[in-house]
Amino acid sequence: MLILITGGAASGKSEYAEKIICARARSRLYLATMQPFGSAARARIARHRALREGKGFETLERPLDLPGVALSRQYDGILLEDLGNLLANELFSPDGAKRNSVKSILSGIRKLKENCKMLVVVSNEIFSDGEAYPPETMEYIRMLAELHARITQEAGAVFESVCGILLPIKGGFEV
Repeated sequence: MLILITGGAASGKSEYAEKIICARARSRLYLATMQPFGSAARARIARHRALREGKGFETLERPLDLPGVALSRQYDGILLEDLGNLLANELFSPDGAKRNSVKSILSGIRKLKENCKMLVVVSNEIFSDGEAYPPETMEYIRMLAELHARITQEAGAVFESVCGILLPIKGGFEV
């Protein structure tokens, strides 16, 4: 099963994703995409590590090339944290997929689905401010929206976390 959880910054989306995986998966992989650029990123990574401490997650750091992930075994649940970081890495990193980022990420997600019973993808809700941004940022927003739409088509459930409240958008179940 593929599940997409979106939400704004500090909305509780990661906590819900962990709850879903912990309730339904004995073997758990946390696939982290954030690169530790700067003290704020390092602090956020440390916070997420502390939050999942003792929850039975193996962790794999993978900021680029999701299709190239070679897992040594099957997992009951994989948590991909997060789609927005992964897309930014692919789009703006010198080694990233650039214009092929959406295709690459979707290919990687499909490959991950083959290696688990449940894949939970966490992403960012960044589409509501109505602002106009420089062309590179607008392309990033467009690509993230495309990823959300394509993943939603394949997902069994989609949720949005708003102020700590998980709202079912598609499918759904008790968390």
